[in-house]
Amino acid sequence: MVWCPDWSVTAALLERADTDEPVGVEAPAVVLANNRVVVCNAAARAEGVRRGQRRRDAQARCPELVLLAANPDRDARWFEPVLSAVEEVRPGVAPLRPGLLAVPAPGRYFARAGAGVDGEEAAAAVLAEHLVRAGVWDSRFGAADDLYTAERAARSAPEQGCVAIPPGSSADFLRGLPVTVLADDGPEGAELAGVLRRLGLRLLGDFARLRAGEVSNRFGGYGTEVWRRVQGDEVTRLASRTPPPELACEIAFEPPLDSAEAVTFSVRTTAERFVAGLADRQLVATGVRVEAEFEEGVSARTWLHPRCFTSRDLVDRVHWQLQAGMATSGLRSRKSTGEDITSPVTLVRFLPDTVEPAGDHADGLWGGGADDQVVRGVARVQAMVGYDAVQVPVLQGGRGAADRQALVPWGERPVGLRPVERPWPGRIPGPAPSRVFAHPPPAEVVDEAAVPVGVTVRGLVTGEPWRFRVAVTPRALPWMPIASWAGPWPVDEGWWLVAGAAGAGAAGVAGAAPARAARFQVVGVDGRAWLLRWSALGPDARGSWEVEAAYD
Repeated sequence: MVWCPDWSVTAALLERADTDEPVGVEAPAVVLANNRVVVCNAAARAEGVRRGQRRRDAQARCPELVLLAANPDRDARWFEPVLSAVEEVRPGVAPLRPGLLAVPAPGRYFARAGAGVDGEEAAAAVLAEHLVRAGVWDSRFGAADDLYTAERAARSAPEQGCVAIPPGSSADFLRGLPVTVLADDGPEGAELAGVLRRLGLRLLGDFARLRAGEVSNRFGGYGTEVWRRVQGDEVTRLASRTPPPELACEIAFEPPLDSAEAVTFSVRTTAERFVAGLADRQLVATGVRVEAEFEEGVSARTWLHPRCFTSRDLVDRVHWQLQAGMATSGLRSRKSTGEDITSPVTLVRFLPDTVEPAGDHADGLWGGGADDQVVRGVARVQAMVGYDAVQVPVLQGGRGAADRQALVPWGERPVGLRPVERPWPGRIPGPAPSRVFAHPPPAEVVDEAAVPVGVTVRGLVTGEPWRFRVAVTPRALPWMPIASWAGPWPVDEGWWLVAGAAGAGAAGVAGAAPARAARFQVVGVDGRAWLLRWSALGPDARGSWEVEAAYD
C-alpha cells in the first residue's frame, strides 16, 4: 500500500505551484469545506490546527495559515501522476481513493537488488524516489497479506519509510494497535472507536476477544467487518487499473521556428494526428491543453470547446496562444505586420484534458442542424477577429438584471461566477427583462401632485408613482402615465464603500457604490413595461432614478 498523507493539501499546493502565487510544501496549509478544516498538513498540526476546527479558530492558532478550497476533482487529477510514477516500477496499480493506492508487492524482485536490505523496503525506496520526482515528498509504504493491514502498516510508517508485516502475522499486528486508529475509516470508525473506549477496550486485540454474536448484535455490520479483519479473515481483492492510452501528440522544431505563421502551419499535421488518434478510440476532446516551449520560456493553457475540437480548431488555438500566451511569459508574439517572435519556438504539444465518447457529439442522421452551423460560423468569426473578441452572456447570481449577467469568451466554460441558487434577498421576481441597458438612462418619477417619488430608509415609498419619463439628451421624452407598478424591492448594499469614502470628500463619495437602492416594475399606458431603479448615496440623500431594463 502507498499512502500520501494529507493528499488534498498536497494536490492544492501542487496546483498553486503552476500559478503566480506558489506556496512551499513546508508552509502550514489546510483545506476548508463549509468553513471547517477537513484536511491539514503536518506544519499546520504543529501549530495546533486540527480537523473539524472552524476557520477562525484555525487562523487564531496559526495566522500565516494557507487556506485552500476543497476540490475532489483536483485531488483525483493530481493523483494521476502518482499512479503513473508507481506504474513505472510495478504495473497493476489499484487506486483506492486520491492519496491511497494498492499494488502487488514487488519485494521478490527487489530482494536481490536490495544488497541485504529487505525486498519490500528496497522497493519502497525506489517508489519514494519516483514519487519525489513527481513532486510528492511525503509518501509512506506498508506491505502485508491483505489491504486493510497494509494500509494500517503504511499509516504507521515514517516519512518515505516502509513497514512490512511478515506473512501470516497480519492479525498479530492489528491486535496491537489502539482502537483510535479506526477514526481513519471515517465517521463510522470514529463512532466505533469512541464506543470501544467507553467500554474499556483500548486495543483492537481486546475487541477481537469478543464473541462473533456479541459483536454482530452490539456493533452492527461495520463492527463485524472490523472484527473479522482483526481475526485475520480479510480477503484481499485487488482490482488493478488499465493504464490509460497515450493520447498526447507533439512536434519538435529543429531548428526552432521564429515565426508564428510558420509554427501554425507546421502543427497542422500534428493536430490532425491528435484528432485521428482520439477518433480511433471513439473519443473526442472537449478540453485540450496546448503547451508551447520556447528557448526562453514555456506557454501552457487549457482550451475548452462547446462541442468538440477539430484539427482546424486546434490550429486556431495555437495561433491565439502564440499571440496572447507568450505575453504572459514575458515574450512577444509575431504581429500581422511581419515582426518575428523574440524567442523561437522549439516544441508544441497537444494533451487531452477532457475526452468524451464520440457518439455524444455525432451529427444527426440527416446532417448537422442549425445549432451546428451556428457553432461553425462563430468559430470562423472568432478565428478572424480573435479569441476574446467574441463573447457570449451567461447567467450568474445577483439581485439586479445587470448583476445577473456575465460575458465569457465563446467556447470557454464560465468559472468564478456567483452561484445562482443562493437566496439573493431583494432580487426582482420573474420573468426576466428582455433588454438590459449597458448604460442606464436617467429617469424621473412623480406622484399625482407632481412631487418626486422616493424610498425611505425603511423601504417605504414616499408617494404612489403616477407618471414617469426618461431624461435623455438633448431633451427629455414626454411624460408617460403609469398603468400599474410593483415594488419596491429594496437593496442595502455598498454602504461600507460610502462609509469609507465619507472622509474623502465629494470625489471619494462619487466613486462609491450606492448605499440604498430599490427596484420597481412599471407598466405605462402604452403597454410597455420597464424596470426602474431608485438609488441614494446616504440616508438623507434625495435619490435619483434610472431605467435599468425593459420588458417585451
